[in-house]
Amino acid sequence: MELIFKLALVVVIFLISLLIAMYSTYAERKVAAFLQDRVGPNRAGPWGILQPLADGGKMFLKEEIIPTNANTFLFIVGPSLAIMTACIGSAVIPWGQKLTIGSYVIDLQVADINVGILYIFGVVSLGVYGIMIGGWASNNKYSLLGAIRAASQNISYEIAMGLSIIALLMVTGTLSLRQIAEQQHGFWQNGYFAWNAFKQPLGFLLFLVCAFAETNRSPFDLPECETELVGGYHTEYSSMKLGFYLFAEYINMFISSAVMATLFFGGYNFPFMDMIHSANLVTIIGVVVLFVKIFAFIFFFMWVRWTIPRFRYDQLMDLGWKVLIPLAIANIILTGLWTTFIRG
Repeated sequence: MELIFKLALVVVIFLISLLIAMYSTYAERKVAAFLQDRVGPNRAGPWGILQPLADGGKMFLKEEIIPTNANTFLFIVGPSLAIMTACIGSAVIPWGQKLTIGSYVIDLQVADINVGILYIFGVVSLGVYGIMIGGWASNNKYSLLGAIRAASQNISYEIAMGLSIIALLMVTGTLSLRQIAEQQHGFWQNGYFAWNAFKQPLGFLLFLVCAFAETNRSPFDLPECETELVGGYHTEYSSMKLGFYLFAEYINMFISSAVMATLFFGGYNFPFMDMIHSANLVTIIGVVVLFVKIFAFIFFFMWVRWTIPRFRYDQLMDLGWKVLIPLAIANIILTGLWTTFIRG
């Protein structure tokens, strides 16, 4: 029975990820319209809410084109790998506390492993291969340049992201996302803020900037960079192969938001949760609270995209190697001093 519940949870998370990715495209266009004083999608359905379905139908019905000189096998593998790595990142995220239904206890986490953060980093490092393979297999110079940019960008910012997490691990003492979430119980505990964003503000800021770079979101969207590379690594793609790349970007944004909400903002924890005596009610409210935090991050991703101009490539690399990495190392040193001499 436990296996059935796990499989059901996997299916539900997968469907929710696809649904959020689908309607993130609608939200992106509405947010852009709001910031630019436009209307946005308003034709397909009331207020344009059926626009993602129309876009999806268009993707499915478009002609599949594979360039003559492309490596056909790798051309198909690229977007498939991108969407697969985007989806499997959600396996270690605790979506809520345990839910009790009759005699059954349902754990709202697919895999509670004690190296959850390492798993996330492993999946993130694999994600760039989908972009690299697709860009190289297209046999297009613009796609290849986009793939090279993606590789160097991800390597550069993964280092800073990893260093920012080291300081968090020094505070929490665990690699398990479940335990990190439980340590942030409620909001105020033992006379101080329980959420890690208050304990590691610099670490959170570094992780946030690196998350933008890892998901190839503006102002770090150099791998696609329409003004320079036509469409970047997915220039030659059409139909659902292109759709897979676009879906992977929005799923990555969703998973990144969930990871940041879990690591730094308490995950499913919320203020005054101890005042509610029903465990199931606490779990349900916690799931809703977690998704509110996730949607807040997704809105921030979109807000930044339509506010800040894209970096030049040399500025991108300078920021990663000359600013973020030294700041992350300094944060580790400061955290070590704090844990040794102040926290004791």
